[in-house]
Amino acid sequence: MSLESQFFLLMKFVIPLYLLAFIIYAIRAFKGPTIVDIILAVDCMSFDIAAFMAILAVYFKSAFLISAAITLALWAYLLDIYIAKHLVSREVGA
Repeated sequence: MSLESQFFLLMKFVIPLYLLAFIIYAIRAFKGPTIVDIILAVDCMSFDIAAFMAILAVYFKSAFLISAAITLALWAYLLDIYIAKHLVSREVGA
């Protein structure tokens, strides 16, 4: 069994799981009762997309996809820091 066929077999199980997780996160982002639930859902969606992009970057051997995945993960991390600082001190600044 070649590496490519193993990858496609793995993707048959991984893609539906990613889609299910993304749907659950989207529902939580739209219906979240608190702002913390919404932030957590958006954060999870961002990191899931970044992880999926990293998997695709390895498969397609694309440096552009991996750089976009790293940028997305860093953006999600900065969003967490920004919102946490806002929720604690009710102001965002230096």
